[in-house]
Amino acid sequence: MAETTTSYFKQVPEIQYEGAASTNPYAFKYYNPQEKVGGKSMQEQLRFSVAYWHTLTQDASDPFGAGTAERPWDHLEGMDKAKARVEAAFEFIDKVQAPFFCFHDIDIAPEGNTLKETNQNLDTIVSMIKEYMKTSDTKLLWNTANMFTHPRFVHGAATSSNADVYAYAAAKVKKGLETGKELGAENYVFWGGREGYETLLNTDMKREFDNLGRFYHMAVDYAKEIDFDPQFLIEPKPKEPTTHQYDFDVATATSFLYQYGLQDHFKFNIEANHATLAGHTFEHELRTARISGMLGSVDANQGDPLLGWDTDEFPTDLYSTTLAMYEILKNGGLGRGGLNFDAKIRRGSFKPEDLFHSHIAGMDSFAIGLKVANKMIEDKFFENIVDERYSTFKSGIGEKITQGTTNFHELEKHALTLGHIDQASGQLEKIKAGINQYLLRVNEL
Repeated sequence: MAETTTSYFKQVPEIQYEGAASTNPYAFKYYNPQEKVGGKSMQEQLRFSVAYWHTLTQDASDPFGAGTAERPWDHLEGMDKAKARVEAAFEFIDKVQAPFFCFHDIDIAPEGNTLKETNQNLDTIVSMIKEYMKTSDTKLLWNTANMFTHPRFVHGAATSSNADVYAYAAAKVKKGLETGKELGAENYVFWGGREGYETLLNTDMKREFDNLGRFYHMAVDYAKEIDFDPQFLIEPKPKEPTTHQYDFDVATATSFLYQYGLQDHFKFNIEANHATLAGHTFEHELRTARISGMLGSVDANQGDPLLGWDTDEFPTDLYSTTLAMYEILKNGGLGRGGLNFDAKIRRGSFKPEDLFHSHIAGMDSFAIGLKVANKMIEDKFFENIVDERYSTFKSGIGEKITQGTTNFHELEKHALTLGHIDQASGQLEKIKAGINQYLLRVNEL
């Protein structure tokens, strides 16, 4: 564990795996970092990451009330608080055995009165983080620039109607790429933030698309210039804070990347709750990215189906984690990506120890998903179902359709010979019952 001058979580021990029978609230029940699943350790397969913003800086406020979070560093201000958070971050990350962490620039260091002062603050904290990383096993999964909180970004950043703001955003990303290189980041993320519109009545959409495409190309070029080779990631979200985000979902963002010749440089960082807001399931977005070869990383959380906004809850839905891990395993893993807990504790869970309980719950949930999904793949559970359902495409006219060796004339001739067409049941209820059986047998896997 990294050396800290102060213990911020002295009441919490280092979290260890104790098994499903354990009643210790500070122990993993299913996540065993060294256990092999699918030929790799759970730690290698899951690549968990702690989100600096929700874990260290978020105060549990909401639009209707002030923050409730009680944090041992809250009595501090400015750079003193930023330095204390670094100490707390590495104590926390090491205690939960997270191999990665992520941050926005202003998560780790406060903005100054000028960009120069902001960069100086960043340099101080980045230097401190670099020192802590020398004695910790954790690495930087990705970093990014916050280009949505400050009022200067009221009309967007790389899609702003103000050229000065566009330049300011470029300067922040330039600094972010330099920071990523210094700390050895595996990836660099672009979340649209306010890259979208509130209304079309005053928006030049074509100009904003073109400017955004130019911005991404400049980021790719500068990374090459400084010999930094991150996997660039785009994180789709359909709305919030704008009415319409330009990176609405994976399909929309894929179209954008191809239109501007960026498809070879970017993949997707997919968030479960953002999929919900787009009217999709988590697994839909993962599969859409996977079959396009563009699944890069994941923000692991979940939304509340009773609420219409981004609630960023810790993932505990085992159906969701299982189907997500199925897509990830079929993808061959996440490569340089990981499972980042872009999730926040509920406003009523305000004690420091709640940070540990939430991460333990999320890590155990994805460990269950990993074990179940791996067993289902070994048994070819879904593969057999799908293979049987599309069996008519294996021979005859179906095989010709698949091979692209037929035409409308031949298809019409075939159709004219048909009488009653037999249809097979989709057996959805049977399939879901089968998934339940796997989940209930997780302790045997």
